[in-house]
Formats: sequence, structure tokens, C-alpha cells
Amino acid sequence: MKNAVNDGVWSGSWVAERLGVELVGDDGLPALLGLALRRNPKRAHLLVSHVLGKHVPQSPSVVYGHGFRLGRRVAALLGEAETGSAVVLGYAETATGLGHAVADGLGRAPYLHSTRRPVPGVAPAGGFEESHSHATSHLLLPEDPALLAGDGPLVLVDDEFSTGNTVLNTIRDLHERHPRRRYAVVALVDMRSPEDTARLRRFADGIGARVDVIATASGTVRLPDGVLDRGQELVARHTTADREPGPADERPESPAALAPGSRPGHVTRVDLHWPHGLPDGGRHGFTPAHRARLEAALPAMADRVADALPAGARRVLVLGSEELMYAPLRLAHRLEQTTDAEVRFSTTTRSPVLAVDDPGYAIRTRLVFPAHDDPADGPGERYAYNVAGAGFDTVVAVVDSAGDTPALHAPDGLLARLAGHAPHVLLAVVPSYVPEYRHAPERQAMPPEPLRGPAFSSYAPEEVGWLLQDLSDVTLEAPTEEREEAIQSGGAHYAESLPVEYQPSEQYQRLFHSALETSAARIARAVGVVTETVVTERSPRPVLVSLARAGTPVGVLMRRWAQYRHGLELPHYAVSIVRGRGIDATALRWLAAHHDPRDVVFVDGWTGKGAITRELAQAIEEFEAREGITGFDPEIAVLADPGSCVRTYGTREDFLIPSACLNSTVSGLISRTVLRADLVGPDDFHGAKFYRELAGADVSAAFLDAVSARFPEVADSVDTAVKELMAGDRTPTWAGWRAVERISEEYGIHDVNLVKPGVGETTRVLLRRVPWKILARAGAGADLDHVRLLAGQRGVPVEEVADLPYTCVGLIHPRYTRGATGADGRAVNV
Repeated sequence: MKNAVNDGVWSGSWVAERLGVELVGDDGLPALLGLALRRNPKRAHLLVSHVLGKHVPQSPSVVYGHGFRLGRRVAALLGEAETGSAVVLGYAETATGLGHAVADGLGRAPYLHSTRRPVPGVAPAGGFEESHSHATSHLLLPEDPALLAGDGPLVLVDDEFSTGNTVLNTIRDLHERHPRRRYAVVALVDMRSPEDTARLRRFADGIGARVDVIATASGTVRLPDGVLDRGQELVARHTTADREPGPADERPESPAALAPGSRPGHVTRVDLHWPHGLPDGGRHGFTPAHRARLEAALPAMADRVADALPAGARRVLVLGSEELMYAPLRLAHRLEQTTDAEVRFSTTTRSPVLAVDDPGYAIRTRLVFPAHDDPADGPGERYAYNVAGAGFDTVVAVVDSAGDTPALHAPDGLLARLAGHAPHVLLAVVPSYVPEYRHAPERQAMPPEPLRGPAFSSYAPEEVGWLLQDLSDVTLEAPTEEREEAIQSGGAHYAESLPVEYQPSEQYQRLFHSALETSAARIARAVGVVTETVVTERSPRPVLVSLARAGTPVGVLMRRWAQYRHGLELPHYAVSIVRGRGIDATALRWLAAHHDPRDVVFVDGWTGKGAITRELAQAIEEFEAREGITGFDPEIAVLADPGSCVRTYGTREDFLIPSACLNSTVSGLISRTVLRADLVGPDDFHGAKFYRELAGADVSAAFLDAVSARFPEVADSVDTAVKELMAGDRTPTWAGWRAVERISEEYGIHDVNLVKPGVGETTRVLLRRVPWKILARAGAGADLDHVRLLAGQRGVPVEEVADLPYTCVGLIHPRYTRGATGADGRAVNV
């Protein structure tokens, strides 16, 4: 396969020969794509586009032309009537400019792109995860929330459509808020497998919408077994070779472009005279009216850049900055049309990629520099690829004003790096557009005081206050199989109904009490460790806020430990958090009105893959931006952290916590929390039910008392453990998330939400969902007795796995419809 980009050699041959990676598909794929190696533990290879204008400098007419033609194809597909109501959504960071060009091709469509840069005062209208990416969290920050609220077609634009997970996450999130009949997915290359294609089709059928896919070329990537490990070994080997002494931009990955004896280039600032109030891109929305203003101003702005070019400039690079791709692309396109210079376009990126100076490799060189736009993920490295050694006599760096910081101009900053490789550097700054702050409407009166036992829950009134509303008189229960089918089809969210609460059998109750007797001391030790860590590091008088309901028994135990060991009477509340919907904002407002948010410590039972950990962090960020109330620390304190997702924990062992064995009967007789629009208003607490009728089977107090009774015997070991913990490295590794991704792919599930790792989550699968199979670590003992019993009662196979990172993992039946497992439609009484 040949490609002129790298000296007539296909720019994927180096990786293909060493790792056995193959591109199979349309004849045009090699012209569109090369291959490189990621510095990313989630995926070994990187498909490098030659026409995107991100990693490879390319003619701006080629870059813009590909996006514009895709937009014309979408317009032809939708027809004139539906094109008029379409909205285009692009993905940060790589497809922000591509999405703009697609919107231009449609003609009259407004445009929005996701962002990884929170903007104070702008409330997110949604968000989603991109699991394989180096930086995964996306925010949607439209100035006008109505932009995503219509029912016309939504056009989603990405540079590469690999598995479809990101698109599914996006549509799922937005469809729950604003359902629509039609979606179009647009990409330069569609590299999905047949299984991924079928999954998108099933998903579309499940939500009752049409989803079309349009791409310039299509194919698949064939990956041999062990490619991730071999790829990481190859990256490590070449990274070691790269770390020779000397300045970062003189390493083999970024050879000097200037002739020997040449002086570094001079940096000149160019004033574009950017139109006042014109958005710099689609972060907050870009309308057809904005596009018309830009078109009118482009000639004069490009002329100012052209006037600043040195006489005789032959080869010019216009370099955008991360998400800022469209404005510099249009400037480059205009320069290409009006000057005699050879103009190329690319942008900087946050993605770490190995560079190898070989014509068969897509990333020949890299420049490394510190982030200069105060990013949400903190300081770190940023990169410009294939710029060093490319023979540019002038580089025009285009940044937004948020990125025009001292770090940009520092001795190791982007401008200095560019000046070391080009005789002339021009800096053009586009004003960062921030929407006018939209004040929230007047709130209703503060919600009532927390619910407390015995009127709500079987806990003593001082043990916990529930920031919930009582829905005990509302029928919310549905059969397990019916709920599962509705959840997986996209027809309902899991928080809109409740599973039926069955009382445990005598055999299962005996298992619970046996497990409690065996593990009470181990739990007491973990309670002591996490409480002492919180009191030492977070606040001397913390306000415990447990995530209902699994976190609430742990919150009560932590409160008891603080009282036993320090004589503290800590306030403790339980609040609702819902995956995909966030934490109860009304509860947060109540907490902020009654306590210092800096003292609040969120508490949960355990971590699995870390989904709730991520959910809470995003929800707090959105709440602070929307409400202007700051100080809440989103880091969760947990009893057990087998997924390595947090810094504050009692243990990282995956062992049986008996409170996970049961439902409401070990959690104060309180149901899961409920969030349904017809029951919970914008200023209401989320809801829950109090199952008074199950009082005869309630073991909530027995569980708490059994663990509390062991506090004296574990006190000394707690002190030792806390000292060791604080002296060690507690940085989360997110090993659980990576393990879940691997299991999801190995078992053909392709949805991490259907993989539930750890003893606690596996138990929940067996009690509340439609389990497919249970994976058990070979040799696991009594910790799994109750799991084996439940699995036997429900006819679920238990498969022993030698290298499982958890004690067990529960797999929910993928693509579930009733009857898929041969079940009789009736939940088993456990």
C-alpha cells in the first residue's frame, strides 16, 4: 500500500510489520489513514488521518473539502425538509473542525461540539464518556439549551467510527432528555466490526429511531492476540531510546529543522481584528448567522496574516490549538487561495503518541510543551506532531485568548518550541467566547427537613437523615425481566422503577448470618481505617453524606466509629445519585445551606469499575458551574476499593461485605432511589420507598451492631494500617475500569454497564437484574457461597477464571429480551 505522505511509503507499514495490525476495506483507506502507537494503556494502535488536519499537516482545501462533502451527502440523505431542522454535533477534540465543515455542507444547520474545558457560569446540557480515549469526559455546553431540545435530525460527527461506543453513549444520554426520530452518524472512516454494526442497529430499533451512517471510506482493523501488550512493550522500548540527555525538542523524535548555525525564529503577534461577539468555534454553539459573519470577515483577517508573512515565504503552517480547529482552518484555507506559498494546516493535541522517524510511520516527529490554557485535568504535556523537520519557514500559531497565557510564552512553551524549528513564528489570538451568564430562575422554598426513622427507615433518627421524599404509597415495582428489557432497549431508565423486593429464603438468611460472623472484624477494621483517614485528611468534623442506599450502612458505621474513638457526633445524611442523571442537586443545595460544603465527605460501600466515582465528579462540576456553589469535594470515601478508583478507602481487597447480600432488609428497609419526571420536580428531592411490611425480615440493626461490637478488638490494627496507608502511594490506577473493558470485549458484550465487578456488584446483579453468567476467581472460598446459592436458584452458570482481578464478576445478559435465557418471566424468590 502506497501513500505519498511519507516518501511514497504507506505510513502504516512500520506498525503493521511489527504488530501484525492490518487495515482491511475500501481501496481508499491507505490514502486516508496511517498507523502509529499510542502512549495509552487502553489501546495500542492509533489510526492517523491524513485528511483531518490534526496530527499530519495537510492542505487546508483537502481538510475542509472532506468535511464539506460529507455535509452535502447528509443533506442529500435527509432531504430539504429535514435538513432545515437538523443540528450538527461534533466530538472534541479531533472532530471539532470536521463537524464545523459538515455543518457548512448542510448549509443551514447550527453546530455544537463537545468540550473538555468547563466554562464557569455555563450549565452543561449533557455529557458522556469516550472509554478508549486518552481523556474521556465530554461536556455539552450550549449557550442556548434549546439547541439540543428539538425533534429534528441530530447529526453526530467524529473523525473515526471504531466501535460505536461513544456514539451510543451520546445518543443514549441525549435521547433520554430529548427523544427524536432520526440520527445521522458521520465519520471520515467507519472501522466497525460486523458485531458493532449490528449492535447499533439493535440499539436504534430499541429506541424507535432511525440511525444512518455516512463515511468517506469503511473497513476494519484486524488485531492479533496480545497486540496491546506487544504495543506497550514497543512504546516502552522506543521511549527509553528517546530519553537521551538534551533539550526535549532536540530528541530524535523532534529533529531540528533549522540549518546549522541558524538562530531560533522570531515570534510576531498579528491582530486579526476578530469580529466582536463572534464565537471562536462551536463550544457554545455556532449558528448560520455566526457563519455568515465569519464568511464576511475572513478575507480581511486572512489578508492581515498574509501581510505579516516574511517576504518570499514558501512553506507555511497554520497551527490550531486542540479544540480550536475551525477558525485556523478557515484562515489557512483563505491563505491557500490568496498567496503563492504552499500552505498546510494542523493542530496541537493532548493525545500522547510515540514518534518514530521512519517513512513507514505516520508520526515522524513531535514537539512537547506544557498545557497553556488552564485545562480542567490540570497541568500536563501537550504535543505538535510532524511539525519539526518538515521544512516550514513560517508557522502561524492560532490560539484562543484563554490559551494566551505565560505558559504559552515560557522558555519551554509552544512558541519557543516552534521558534526552534522555523525561522518565523506568527501568533494570532482569537477572543475566547463566553456566553452571557444566564441566572437560574428563582428557586422554590427550601425543601423540608430530612426524613428520619422510625417514620422513614428502621434506623434510629440520629443515625441518618434521608434527603429524599417518601414515595411509599406509589406503585413502582416491576418484574426483573420486564425492567431489564426496558432498560437495555433504551425505553426506560433503571431509576424510573424498582425491582420487586422479595424476602430471603431461610437458607439464604443462614448464609448471611454466617458471612456476617466471619467478616465482622474485617469490616470493622476497614470502617476504622476509612474513618480515621477522613478525619485526618479531609476534615476534623466531617459531614458524612452517604450515597443511598449501599453507602448508608457504611455511613452509619463511620459515624459510630467517630463516636467510639473520638467522641464525635457527626452529622450523617443519605442522598440519591443516579448513573447517567447525576446527584440530587436539590439535596446539594440543602447541604450547602446547612453546612460548609468543604466539610462534606461523600461515602459509598465499595467501588466496582468506578462508574459512580466518575458520575459524582462530573455531577459536582456541573452543579458548581450551574449554581455558583463551590467547595464540595467529589472524591468518595469507600469501605472497599477493589477497582482502585479512589484515594480514601478502608481496604482494596474484594471481599464479601454482608450488607451487599440483601436489599432493603439490610439498609433500613429503604428502596433504591427513584428519579421519574412525573414524581420528582426540579426542586424536589429524589424519591424512595419505606418497606414497613418487611420489618419481620429486617437485619439492618443486627448488621450494624455485629460490626460495631468488633471496634475494640481492631483498634490497634487500625492505627497501624492507617500509618501504612498514609505512607504509601494511594493514587487510583483505575485497574477495575480497564479490567471491565477487557471482560466486556472478551465476552462480546461491548457495554461496560452490563459488566458488574466485585462481590457486591455481582450480588446486586443476581438480586435485581437478569444475569447471564458469573465469573468467579478460581479458588475463591466462602466469600462466594451466597453467590453460588443465588446463581443456582436462578439457573445462572458460574465460570471459574484463573486470572480474574476481582473475586467475582457478574455479567448482565446482553441484548436481553424476555425469554432469552429460558426464564419463565418470574423472578426467583431468594
